[in-house]
Amino acid sequence: MLHIWDIEKIIIDTLQELKLNINVEFSNTLTAPMSYNASTRTIKFNYLQINGYNAQINFKIKETDENFVKIILYHVLGYYLEFRKNPKVLRILLYGGEEEKVQLKAEIDENSWNLGRTFVPENLLKAYDQVRELDKFLLKSE
Repeated sequence: MLHIWDIEKIIIDTLQELKLNINVEFSNTLTAPMSYNASTRTIKFNYLQINGYNAQINFKIKETDENFVKIILYHVLGYYLEFRKNPKVLRILLYGGEEEKVQLKAEIDENSWNLGRTFVPENLLKAYDQVRELDKFLLKSE
């Protein structure tokens, strides 16, 4: 089981390696394993959600806990790149119509997986792609 301080260290160390200045916070109310807030430039994580997600997915990809956290982080960093690349997206998410928001969220998620992949080191590419596919399956079953 990953502890809060372990996850936080993995995230901070990875951000430093990538030379990214992004805040990191623990949140026990977050309903996802990890998220990016473009307004505050903050990555939030919930260690219980990460451990649950790890239990659902990692038995199929067989990665270390550290690599699993990095894979989730790379996907979240895809959101960081998406919001930097296209700042008007945030405005639409805040003020757009419901149908527009649903479509945009799906598009942003797809883009975030693609953009996040640019951070993934060669040795984790296969696992990243496997998590992406398993994540789609988990979303459909919810």
